[in-house]
Amino acid sequence: MKKRLLFVFAHPDDESFACAGTMAKYREAGHDVNLICATSGCGGKSGEYLVTCKQELATLREQELSQACDVIGVTNLYLLHYADGSLINQDINEIAAKIESHIVQLQPHVIVTFPPNGVTGHRDHIAISRATEQAVLQSEEKLMSSHYCTLFFASIPHYYDYCADSAPIGAVPITGKVNIVNQRETKGRALHAHRSQIYSVNRAYPGVMQGDYGVIGQYEYYTKVRADGLFEDIQESTEGIPEIELC
Repeated sequence: MKKRLLFVFAHPDDESFACAGTMAKYREAGHDVNLICATSGCGGKSGEYLVTCKQELATLREQELSQACDVIGVTNLYLLHYADGSLINQDINEIAAKIESHIVQLQPHVIVTFPPNGVTGHRDHIAISRATEQAVLQSEEKLMSSHYCTLFFASIPHYYDYCADSAPIGAVPITGKVNIVNQRETKGRALHAHRSQIYSVNRAYPGVMQGDYGVIGQYEYYTKVRADGLFEDIQESTEGIPEIELC
C-alpha cells in the first residue's frame, strides 16, 4: 500500500542532516515523501558564495534545498518563508495552524520532526518541534481516527562525533533506527547540494563535500512519539536500539 510521509523541519539542510537516507528509502519503495521547511535559511553562512544581502542568501538556500529534494526524490516541497532565527519569536499557534493545514490536506501516515531539544539546541529547531506536535494534536480534531498519523522525532546521535562542542541536554530516548545502508550515497549527495553550508557539513560529516561518503553511518535514528491518537510510553531499550520501519 502506498503511504504518505511528511517531514517538518526549520531550515534548508535539516532534512539532509537528519533524514535524507530514510526519505530516499521510502521514495524508492514507491511512497510519497513530503517536506515542509519553515525558513529559507537567510541566517546561515554563505560558504564559498558572495551574497550581498539576506534575501540573496535565502534564494540561494532555497535553490540548494530544491536540488537536495531532487536528489532525495521528495514528492512535494512546501516553504513557509519565515525568517531564519525568528521561529522562537513567532506565534506558535500560527505556525502550528500552517502545518496543520498541510496535515489535513495530505493526511500523511507518518510525520517526522525534530525532538524537543532540536538535536543541536537551535531555537528554530525547538520551535518547529513544538509547532509540529501541536499541529498533529489539532489535526486529530478534524480527521477521522483512521487517518491519524504516527509521529516520530528524528535524532542524530553521532552529530557531534567530529565536532568540538557537545550535544545539548534533554535528548529523548531513541526507540528505533532505520537501515539506510543502500541510501548512504544519496544522503551524501543531498548534503553536498547544500554547498553554502560547507562549514556545517564538514564539521559533522568530514569528507562529504569532497565526495567521500564513508563517514555517513548505515542508520538514521528515531523516537516514536504518538500513534493512533495516543502518546507512546517512551522507554530506552536495554538491549540496544531495534531496527524499525516508519510505516
